[in-house]
Amino acid sequence: MTNSKPPIWRDSLFWQIATQVIAVVLAISIVVILGMNLNRNLRQLGINFGFDFLQQQASFDIGETPINYSPTDNYIRALLIGLLNSLKIAVTGIILTTIVGITAGIARLSDNWLVRNISSVYVEIFRNTPLLLQLLFWYFSVFLNFPKVDNKVSVLGVFGFSQNGIEVFGVNFSPEFATLLLGLTFYTGAFIAEIVRGGIKSVAKGQWEAGRSLGLKPGLVMRFVIFPQALRVIIPPLTSQYLNLTKNSSLAIAIGYPDVYFVASTTFNQTGKAVEVMLLIMFTYLILSLFISLMMNLLNRSVQIKER
Repeated sequence: MTNSKPPIWRDSLFWQIATQVIAVVLAISIVVILGMNLNRNLRQLGINFGFDFLQQQASFDIGETPINYSPTDNYIRALLIGLLNSLKIAVTGIILTTIVGITAGIARLSDNWLVRNISSVYVEIFRNTPLLLQLLFWYFSVFLNFPKVDNKVSVLGVFGFSQNGIEVFGVNFSPEFATLLLGLTFYTGAFIAEIVRGGIKSVAKGQWEAGRSLGLKPGLVMRFVIFPQALRVIIPPLTSQYLNLTKNSSLAIAIGYPDVYFVASTTFNQTGKAVEVMLLIMFTYLILSLFISLMMNLLNRSVQIKER
């Protein structure tokens, strides 16, 4: 008796591979068709598509430059300055908003009435008001009303406040940077607080009782028993908030902080290369988002329970 193989169209593995191949071919075809259509329309308008303009002189100044820059540099250098400024706000914002979010999330479960309600008020206010309005509030109502540089307020010789920004350990942060950082931190932190609270609540109450039965104090139970288990629930939605923070940093243009979107907008206004500049911005934020997702997926994989 011979074993005959079933027809290939009845093989589920064949259809899985075929479906993926068809999807890839369709996606590539759509991109090619859109690209050809875009190029044809630009030519009809007498506009040549290309990125040669990046080698031209930028001819505009940038307020904050983490590396050397002058208006005589080309647009590549200018966009690099904007990218570095975006990375600076994204990295610092992710660190600070994580601290604020975790603290507020744990505080919402505190047995202390005052701590619990202060955290609740913070979350409800910052989560339910638009980020743009919060940025404008911080900028015009707070930082621009600080005393003049000559009358700088100093706290313990560590912190300083003036219209020149905030000074921490001798390092000065401009009003624009400080506004964007605080706005993104407190806004995103309010959402992270709810994620943390939900993650902690998802851990069975028996885990609390088990920790206390070992003689651990409540703080140690949270640190060594509850929070590590809650991370499995916290990290996936936390990734989305990190991505939102990075993309929301483009609102920097509203307060004049020279991030990559701000510099790209100036580049577009001077060169008229709308399509090319928009593609550069999209590609930049796509790379940043994919990198954050990759790092968070690796972290998420490390905290999952390993089944035997």
